[in-house]
Amino acid sequence: MICDLKTGVCGEAGEEEMEVIDFNQPQKSVHLYYVTDPICSHCWAIEPVLRRFIEQYGHYYNLHTVMGGLLEKWHDGPIDPANGIYKPADVAGHWREVGQHSRMPIDGSLMIDNPVQSSYPPSRVFKIIQSKHSEVKAFEYLRRAREALFAFNRNIAEPSVMIDIADQLGLDGKAIVNEAEQAVGQQLLKEDFALAGKLGVRGFPTLIMINEENKGVKIAGGRPFASYVDGLKQALNQDELQPRPPRALADMLEQEKLLFSKEIEVMYEIEPSEVASYVAKELPHDRYQAKALLGESYFTAVKMD
Repeated sequence: MICDLKTGVCGEAGEEEMEVIDFNQPQKSVHLYYVTDPICSHCWAIEPVLRRFIEQYGHYYNLHTVMGGLLEKWHDGPIDPANGIYKPADVAGHWREVGQHSRMPIDGSLMIDNPVQSSYPPSRVFKIIQSKHSEVKAFEYLRRAREALFAFNRNIAEPSVMIDIADQLGLDGKAIVNEAEQAVGQQLLKEDFALAGKLGVRGFPTLIMINEENKGVKIAGGRPFASYVDGLKQALNQDELQPRPPRALADMLEQEKLLFSKEIEVMYEIEPSEVASYVAKELPHDRYQAKALLGESYFTAVKMD
């Protein structure tokens, strides 16, 4: 450290003797509605992009996650004839295709062996957590549920699985699942369905950004990261935004517990071939485990005693 007698500064001196600095955080004048469903495969596919968008630009908007009601129940008629979905087994191949394309692993065999009969039960649990705890905790539940379903073949509509996921978040899973099956759970879900209809949502995922003038931008389907940033700029009517730098990987993994290679690549803008060396550089060797699933790497945090 060099102390300059002329400027009276130890270290690097600025060009100006005095400058005005604005420490105010940007006002969250935009409401972002993320309309989704626990069994939406394309919603799972955009997790890497959405995670980065929330991480770096979440200080510009208020996030509201809305359940859309993808599957009430299976019946004899077609569910999604455009995609060849008539029965649960038809979903498996579609899911695997989405997983291979996005590199967010999806096994899909669950829909042959023990199919999810409805997305409403985990949606109701999400709504109870959101209303009784917080948006953040509910979003965490949604993430854990999707991991369980898509990557690890667990039926997230079964009460025991929903209870287990909620328990792992430090919640009373049994009480939450029981409450979700009462009238309040269905009422909260109906309110979300009505909101999704009011927003003009026809498919999932859909992100809608609404500003103070009640004007907004609707982005349907999975899109590149830049598309969401451009949409936010339009909603805010600003040419430039100031993204926050992403948290260190160690902090990210400690909070998220599990990250797939694709998520690390998108968050830190690195190539697939660089992930292993990046992880080894950023994380102490005893703080994580590297594993593989369906040809993709993923990393889990190791609990410290």
